[in-house]
Amino acid sequence: MKKLLFLLIVVGSNVYAQHSLEKVWTTDSTSLKNPESVRYDPKAKILFVSNIGEFGKDNVGYVSKIGLDGKIIKKDWVTGLTGTKGLAMNKNTLYAAENAAVAVIDIAKGTITKRITIEGAQMLNDITVDSKGAVYVSDSKTGKIHKIENDKPSVYLENLTSVNGLLAVDNDLYILADGKFWRADSNKKLTQLVDGLEGGMDSIEMVEKGGFLLTNWNGIIYYVKDDGSKQVLSDTRDKKINAADLGWDPATKILYVPQMLNNRVTAFKLK
Repeated sequence: MKKLLFLLIVVGSNVYAQHSLEKVWTTDSTSLKNPESVRYDPKAKILFVSNIGEFGKDNVGYVSKIGLDGKIIKKDWVTGLTGTKGLAMNKNTLYAAENAAVAVIDIAKGTITKRITIEGAQMLNDITVDSKGAVYVSDSKTGKIHKIENDKPSVYLENLTSVNGLLAVDNDLYILADGKFWRADSNKKLTQLVDGLEGGMDSIEMVEKGGFLLTNWNGIIYYVKDDGSKQVLSDTRDKKINAADLGWDPATKILYVPQMLNNRVTAFKLK
């Protein structure tokens, strides 16, 4: 009986284990300008950060390179972007979501090689790449998700209110829309995973099987599970510190959070 009780306690503690965040560093506030997305490059051991620049102005966005210690390596690594938001990597290519196009960046050269225009797009936002190299990008204003294959875009899903965060894992596409966390299978069948999330949900990272980090642009970081449970790890709305499209290093369990209106990126250790 005692052994059984002990096992129940251990299993219960694992199921309901609470996570926490420990601040590691934050960048200075002079190099970044409205940083929206962070992407970790495991090969080069650096961070790519998208910067919108000045809102409403064309060709003033840029991508910066930052070290894993928070030091700026090159502020204006790639320039001439418009409304630069989500970033996604595939091998030696970095994809950047602009307002109405996806910029394709050669990482080795640090140059934009082409732009893939999305007809009718109004506010392209988050972007992800699946295992086959297909690119998915959300349009928060039109409520659509576009899929790009061989440089040709098509509408993949639509009628998704305030769609933003995307993450492709195996044959599934995880989606943040309408204050909910969804999974779309390879047949585009939508399954709701988590409900009751605040408006302004922004990004998704998988940190373990069935476990995810989600951000809310207004300043909330969640740890959620695909069973519907959720935990608030951080809430900085009262300080007006945002939490946009985070980056994730699975080896060190460090998340990199762009705090857009504060012009900073802050690193946290997930515990």
